[in-house]
Amino acid sequence: MSIDAKLVKLLRDKTGAGMMDCKKALVESDGDLEKAVDYLRKTGISKAEKKGLRETKDGLVYSYIHTGGRLGVLLELNCETDFVAKTDDFSGLGHNFAMQIAATNPISIDRESIADDIVDREKDIYKEQAKAEGKPDAIIEKMVEGRLNKFFQENCLLEQAYIKDPDKKVKDLLTETIATLGENISIKRFVRFAIGETHSTNGQI
Repeated sequence: MSIDAKLVKLLRDKTGAGMMDCKKALVESDGDLEKAVDYLRKTGISKAEKKGLRETKDGLVYSYIHTGGRLGVLLELNCETDFVAKTDDFSGLGHNFAMQIAATNPISIDRESIADDIVDREKDIYKEQAKAEGKPDAIIEKMVEGRLNKFFQENCLLEQAYIKDPDKKVKDLLTETIATLGENISIKRFVRFAIGETHSTNGQI
């Protein structure tokens, strides 16, 4: 089918994907822009998974100070080469991650990074809550699992809803950038500082 060049450009501006990839996505999606975005994301995920095993020994330390100077974030973002580390797209990713951390104050990068004692404490709380609600034992475990997943989604950076686009998760933003730049990218660690807060260190520092 024939695809309007303006639609291809619109999809490119929206996703950052190459022109040919955008045209193919629109053809595969019968000209539907939103379906084409989903197609590119799925393709990007596929490409990114292949790159996910590569070592990330380069990168940058990105600093973000929120307006007013009462809140700041330091973030170590890694990639494979110095070339990618110097690109605007990579720096932009660091900026977006830092803003996310500043706004949501996650306690870890992913669920695997959260200490077992924190997870166990949350489980105990959810179990007692379910019991207090009079739920039967068969239901309690499912409720605990569901509430624990919600805890991870709220407190693990990669599982959080992206503040600039709540329809996607932070890990989707990471995956899309991996597909665009062609290198594996990983978040190594981060620190969030806020005036008056005692605990400011997160993310495996």
